Amino acid sequence: MPSPYREIFAAPGSRRFSAAGFLGRMTLGMLSVGIVTMVSQLTGRYGLAGALAATVALSVAVCSPQVSRLVDRHGQRRVLRPAMLVSVTGVAGLVLCARQGAPDWLLFVFAAASGCTPGVGSMVRARWTAIHGERPQLLHSAFAFESVVDEACFVLGPILSIGLCTVWFAEAGPVLAAGFLLTGVLWLSSQHATEPVPHPHEHRTGGSALRTPGLWVLAVVYVFTGAVFGSVDVVTVAFAEHAGHKALAGPVLGVYALGSVLAGALYGLRRVTSPAPLRWLVGICAMALSMIPLQLVGNLPWLMVALFVAGLTVAPTMVTTVGLVQQLVPGARLTEGMTWLSTGLAVGIALGSSTAGWGVDTFGAERAYGVSGGAGALAAAVAFLGYRRLRPPRSGGVVEHERTAGEEQSDVA
Repeated sequence: MPSPYREIFAAPGSRRFSAAGFLGRMTLGMLSVGIVTMVSQLTGRYGLAGALAATVALSVAVCSPQVSRLVDRHGQRRVLRPAMLVSVTGVAGLVLCARQGAPDWLLFVFAAASGCTPGVGSMVRARWTAIHGERPQLLHSAFAFESVVDEACFVLGPILSIGLCTVWFAEAGPVLAAGFLLTGVLWLSSQHATEPVPHPHEHRTGGSALRTPGLWVLAVVYVFTGAVFGSVDVVTVAFAEHAGHKALAGPVLGVYALGSVLAGALYGLRRVTSPAPLRWLVGICAMALSMIPLQLVGNLPWLMVALFVAGLTVAPTMVTTVGLVQQLVPGARLTEGMTWLSTGLAVGIALGSSTAGWGVDTFGAERAYGVSGGAGALAAAVAFLGYRRLRPPRSGGVVEHERTAGEEQSDVA
């Protein structure tokens, strides 16, 4: 393991909570695409499949910030398990209803319950901040490593979920996704030594982290970024089916995430010196431009090439975004602040999934990649309009208030 990564894992307990976070986050790459695959296999209705995946994402958007506010106030061990149990119960109900051909409205009820899932990635990043918050370069490497973990989940998750749904039985992907969430949250919440200290008194007197200047810009851009991800998932499954190789949709989506994994791992080794807002703006624009080739490909091999190149833009941009949140948001609301990113992403995934499902049914798989291109363009437009609001405050962030103005130029990503 390269030196920066070896150094961050010298902290006691860091390997265990990061491993638990990896298991808990496998759901990220499995649940939505598993629902799309399951429902499309059982009913042949991509519109319904996309709408159910969108419902899960919208539920995540509503529930996750509330779960994270409770975590900041009461601690991870008291909040994570009840939230996880609601989500696992929802997945179980959705699977049973889909198998039994239950009415559509009942599917949507359980899909909504499935979204009451804790933001495991935010919980892990909050632990890294508690450990390395006063060492910016180590925190940069820790955030980069966690972005690699996120993307690894998106490499392995679709392959497992789609592969099991198509080769074993239609419900296998969502079932395994729920199992990973159950195992990861139970393991993470049992590790008390590295749990960040809750801040009950600060939450009685203050408002939401979303009131932090600049955070709403990041959250809105993440809505359109999520629309890119959600639409790419749905359209790629349909594209692979149209090509006669639906089981290859998992590996194809895995290539997208693989590009992000490689870029994120290399980015974590760099010592960044340019201003974080400018790096973020460049990253968002690069992600938008990477959607253009998807609308030109005509077969699966070229689609894999285009998705790999697009993936190279993802992890570095997301590392920079998390670093900006860490600078902008007061420490007492850091978990909630990071979760608002996940919320924006979830809303976007919902919009992208539902719009892409409609696009596939209406225009066909190849033309539906236009949804991804449009979402990327909107993300870039909002980023241009709002990035000047992302200057870190003189005080209030976990690290920012302890650093000089000269150090701000070499901030964490």
